[in-house]
Amino acid sequence: MELENTPLSEQPLEQPAVKKKVTGLKRFARTFMILLAIGLIVFIYFRFFFVFGEGVKSGHLNYAVRKGNIFKTYEGKLIQEGIRSKTVGAIQSYEFEFSIKTKEIYEILAANSGKLFDLHYKEYHGVLPWRGNTVYIVDSIVSMRQP
Repeated sequence: MELENTPLSEQPLEQPAVKKKVTGLKRFARTFMILLAIGLIVFIYFRFFFVFGEGVKSGHLNYAVRKGNIFKTYEGKLIQEGIRSKTVGAIQSYEFEFSIKTKEIYEILAANSGKLFDLHYKEYHGVLPWRGNTVYIVDSIVSMRQP
């Protein structure tokens, strides 16, 4: 209450608060950048992390390998029973190429090449180099049996 009794010349000067005006272009640019960032996050999630499909494939394990230039990943191929033809007059077997999620699954598969396997997999829309070379990622072995 001392300021009320002091003369005006001795009172400290207060600067009036200056509000910055946000122009229409700046507001549009900020909104556009936020929407672009949200759209990019949603796109990346659905392209690389959203599980598009999941199921079980059965067949003879052809091979299981560890390969890659920078990211070493575990890859495999399952030969399924039956034949199919992409072109008329040609015979080709069903092949299921997949990436393997863990080293433990890879070791079981590598030690039992040629046996019949039922493999549970997840399918993604896109490939990440550290996850594998295919969109199919085997995450568990349902069953293994002799041919």
